Amino acid sequence: MNDLVYYILSALAAVIILTVHEYSHGYAAYKLGDNTANSLGRLTLNPIKHIDPLGALCMLLFHFGWAKPVPIDLRYFKKPRRDFAIVAAAGPLSNLTLAFFTAPLVALVYKYAATNVPTTEYMKNFVVIGYNFLYIFLIMNIGIAIFNLIPLPPLDGSRILGLILPPKLYYKILRHERTIYLIFLGWLLFSSTIARFLLSIPLIGNNATLSKIIEWISLSGFLGNIINYVSRGFLAFWKLILPFLRV
Repeated sequence: MNDLVYYILSALAAVIILTVHEYSHGYAAYKLGDNTANSLGRLTLNPIKHIDPLGALCMLLFHFGWAKPVPIDLRYFKKPRRDFAIVAAAGPLSNLTLAFFTAPLVALVYKYAATNVPTTEYMKNFVVIGYNFLYIFLIMNIGIAIFNLIPLPPLDGSRILGLILPPKLYYKILRHERTIYLIFLGWLLFSSTIARFLLSIPLIGNNATLSKIIEWISLSGFLGNIINYVSRGFLAFWKLILPFLRV
């Protein structure tokens, strides 16, 4: 698969994933009494309403990213802290659900490709593109879910954290949301470069333990490892309960 096809498939997957993610936030808020997203036209599956250019670019490059946040008005919630956490969790949960049910399709197409020789070039390309799209869709869904569950503002995980922390401490953290966001953005943009530099130092690069630690310090490396574990877990689960998916 050439780079152009890869980025086209990734772009298509990112549009679907980010749209479902934000729609799920808006729908959860709507069901809990907040009509803000609906009244502003954000309770929709129209991707134009949700896509954030930088977040979408990160999805293409790193397989994790974000969309434009759906507007939420806590005044409409009966229990603001609880309901806000439910709305925040709805986005990542929708992506994990999509990933979970995409996993058996990935395994099914892989088995077909491994046990059947396509009779035509068209069929071969169709199977290859289909498999790659499903695999990218699986990985991206897990990536955006895990990324957004990081408990740092303004990610969804920080809203869920509000249920755990004492209110005074939680609101103190929220007051510094912009500063935390800028630090987090710096981690996102520069941690991989710093990790590569550190790994180029023989004392670190030649030490398996130090190399692994540095790999986890990098945000892309950290998320990449978790995405790998979760995707393997989903595939193993479906192969366990559906033996015909095994090659």
